Order: sequence, then structure tokens, then C-alpha cells
Amino acid sequence: MILSVSRRTDIPWFYSQWFYERVRDGYVLVRNPFNAHQVSRVVIRPDAVDCVVFWTKNPIPMMDGLEALEPYPYYFQFTLTGYGRDVEPRLPDKRKVLIPAFQKLAGKLGPERMVWRYDPILINGRYTVSYHLKAFGEIARALEGCTDQVVISFLDFYRGMEKSMRELKAAPPGKAEMEELAGEMSRIAAGAGMETVSCAEGFDLSAYGVHKGACIDRERISRILGCEISGKKDGGQRPECGCMESIEIGSYQTCPGGCRYCYAGPFRKEGMRGWSDKSPILGREIGVEDVVRERKAVSLKQGQMRLDL
Repeated sequence: MILSVSRRTDIPWFYSQWFYERVRDGYVLVRNPFNAHQVSRVVIRPDAVDCVVFWTKNPIPMMDGLEALEPYPYYFQFTLTGYGRDVEPRLPDKRKVLIPAFQKLAGKLGPERMVWRYDPILINGRYTVSYHLKAFGEIARALEGCTDQVVISFLDFYRGMEKSMRELKAAPPGKAEMEELAGEMSRIAAGAGMETVSCAEGFDLSAYGVHKGACIDRERISRILGCEISGKKDGGQRPECGCMESIEIGSYQTCPGGCRYCYAGPFRKEGMRGWSDKSPILGREIGVEDVVRERKAVSLKQGQMRLDL
């Protein structure tokens, strides 16, 4: 079983202590986003979890407790962009805080377990193609030796984003802009020892040095584990998504980060009423109307451990 922590909210940034409590208890409850009264009980003991994939813009609250994760193989998807607080209002300073955090975490884990994300890329009067290339280059140079891969993607419109995008006067890059960005970002990243891949993009950018990637990445997980893993493509994601199947433990509308491009819904304070770090579920507590069922955890490991010589 691959554990996704989380596409739906930033658990390392806002809920790291809750996650560590779940690790200690060995299970987590997850509400079905399409049927709120269906709840899965997911065992997350080390013998049940093949790998954990963390998604975050700020891992600092989690970093002091990483010893609790020693029994688990894991890696981080760490988003670092050039946006200011008009787009990412609650993030600490990139140069002074977040780039050093990436470097420190990479020093603990190694570049194989760190993936840099520069996404989503939007265009407006401030965030032009030249702006993005300058910011991308600065970050890439700072992260040289800290990661072997950068993931890029371009803005997608989701329901509920219209007001934010209208206020920012933002739009996805046009085709020519995408090609310029892809080609230049690939060149810059290669100079810093990184490959560039795209996330769930319908455009073929391979001619510009950007191949389709996978955030829940079979090859990366196999390398971390030292053995092959099986597993199907994740049928719950967009058709363009290359991720393999995983179990997601986050909840929509629970991220207070306020990033203007967020697809996971606005933070709903009322949905966290009564919640604490000791709660078995992220968000609204289990009620009498909810049905909790055990979700079977199946190892995806295949064959013998391999040696990458």
C-alpha cells in the first residue's frame, strides 16, 4: 500500500502532530469525499505501508519529529515557486526560510527522497514568462544537489477558483508560452543536475526536454525500497495523471494555507469544530450516521530486493 499524505490538504504544514499521533496509533480514518457517511479505517503500521508520499509547501513543522518515520520508506513532494503573498499568502519567506528548509531536509534524506515542484504556473501582469524563468533559475541553483527532479505543471481551472483568478487577472500560459517555459526550465534544471517532468499535462512537451511524470512514482518508490512494486494506474485521478494507485488520507477544505490557485476547496473552520490532534480522522468527527469499514491494505512489493550497483 502506498500512502498519499496528501493531495487534499497540506498535512506536513498544518497537521504534522496529528499525523504523528496516527502513526503511533497505527491507523487513520478517512471520509469518502463523494459520500461523507462512508468512512474507511486504514491500517498504517510499517508492515502495512510500502511507502509514504508527502506533499507540502512547508515541511518545517514536521521536521523535528522525523524519527517517528524511521520504520517507513517515504519521500517528499515539496512545492517551491516564485509567487509572492498575493498568490501564496501564508507561506514563510522563500529565500530565508523555505529554500533552507528544503536544503536541510535533503541533507537528512538525500536527493532521491526529495522532489521539487514548481507548479502550477499561471500568467498575469506580474508573473510573466520572464519572471517565472528568473525565479525558477534562482531556486534551481539553490537546490542543486538536493534533488534529482523538478515537476512542472500549468494552471488548470477548477470550480470555485473563478473569483481568485479574476482578481489576479491570471490565466494559464498559452501554447507558445508553455513551450518556451518548458524548454528553458528543462535547460536550467539540467544545469543544476535535475530532470524536468510534467504533472498531468495533456500537452506533449518531450521535444522541449520535459517528459510526463508521476508524483506517486513507481520507479522512484522501487528505487527507495530496493525492490520492484506492482500496482495499477490510479483510476481516481485525471486521465493525464501518471500516478500509480495509493490510499489518500487527507480531507478537502481543511487547508488554511489560502493559496489562490488551490483546487482542494476553501478552508471551512466549522468543519474542524471539536477536532484535535488526537482525533482519528482529519475533519469532522465520526457520528452515529457514519459507517466505518476496514480498508484492506495490500503490499505492492514484488520479488526480491534489488541492488542498484
